[in-house]
Amino acid sequence: MPSPPQAGLTERQARFEELYAANQAPILGYALRRTASADDAADVLAETFLTAWRRLDEVPPGGDARLWLYGTARRVLANHYRGERRRSALAGRLRAELAESYVPPEFDGESARIAAALRRLPERQRELLALNAWEGLDYGEIAAVLGCSRNAVRIRLHRARAALATELAGNAIGVPAPELARGAARTPHPEPAGDAAWAPGPELSARPRQNQRG
Repeated sequence: MPSPPQAGLTERQARFEELYAANQAPILGYALRRTASADDAADVLAETFLTAWRRLDEVPPGGDARLWLYGTARRVLANHYRGERRRSALAGRLRAELAESYVPPEFDGESARIAAALRRLPERQRELLALNAWEGLDYGEIAAVLGCSRNAVRIRLHRARAALATELAGNAIGVPAPELARGAARTPHPEPAGDAAWAPGPELSARPRQNQRG
């Protein structure tokens, strides 16, 4: 025979399970019709019934329970919308600040040639070079970012450098291509604008300086 606390918990669980079974479908439908995605609706459903579990003693019996759940879901949705508006407002401010403060660097001569070579590489090879050069990550750290083995990173990075050397060799005059590739591999910098924004700095052995205002 269960002790009194266990009996109380069992009764609470049974009541909640009955409440959920009877009302899960209509509350989910309520949320689906008022959100932009099934994921958002699932979040609203979960938060509504979590509130019901915490405040189970306040949930009225019978058919009034569904009305109570609708009211709870309505408040959960209101919080959801407020959160969305705050996130959108923050994103807008960040975009405006970035547009005002960031000036893309300009490149010419050797730097422009290396930038063009980088743009001709597959995106995954550019990313490897950038993680190593610009983020300063070693093989093990890159492996953690990409979800692969350290040895795979070593092999892929070697191939990326070789591919860059091949691209540079087509235009290099009097400079050994492998040396250019090793130097350039320390310099690529992926910018948010996409492929066209990939460019190394004014020196092969140094990162480009980004002009900042403010």
